[in-house]
Amino acid sequence: MCWSATADLVAGAGVAAVGVACVTGVRDRRDLPLAALPLLLGVHQIVEAVVWDSGGGSGPATVVWAVIALPLLAVWVPAAVRCAAPPDARRRLAFLLALGVATAAGLAAGIATGPVTAAIRGHTVGYSVHLSHPTVLVAGYLLATVGSLLLSGDRGLLALGAVVGAGAAVCFALWRLEFVSTWCAFAAVWSVLLLGWLRRRPDAAQPSPGRTRNSGATR
Repeated sequence: MCWSATADLVAGAGVAAVGVACVTGVRDRRDLPLAALPLLLGVHQIVEAVVWDSGGGSGPATVVWAVIALPLLAVWVPAAVRCAAPPDARRRLAFLLALGVATAAGLAAGIATGPVTAAIRGHTVGYSVHLSHPTVLVAGYLLATVGSLLLSGDRGLLALGAVVGAGAAVCFALWRLEFVSTWCAFAAVWSVLLLGWLRRRPDAAQPSPGRTRNSGATR
């Protein structure tokens, strides 16, 4: 997706700039993996600009794009959400992280055995990866990524998960053959919402609402 090589390049540069703002604005180091996600998504769009310029095919840019979109994001998103989530949500998120790792293994195997190809289809790019159990892997992928946001225990991340999940449904309905490409482009735009979430986060040094600092006194 993003209509053309130029559009992908401009969008990628813009999203990467949002990623830099996210990373430099982090107040709690536990938020850093999630804050770095827009930076990764921006680079991802720039890689797709190279795919456009090469006319699709099975070159290095196509493989790099698939590695980021499939196994890397399947692990990165649930791991990053688990780091940023409240302590009481981390146990259930550990299951989704494990699911993401298992899904990533299957996706990586498909990429490794190949072929991985890209085809320009009008204003979109369709990617083809040979997967042994595509329905299971896609379900695991969506559960690990969108599910981790929805079960994060944070209202802001839950709202972001709802937006990304709705985007996945729309992209699948409109561009079934180009689903992965169009959804990744949508997720890159979602990075702006993530920046807003990070700016509303309290400083790590501040006590949580309703709690006071421990003065060190003992009884």
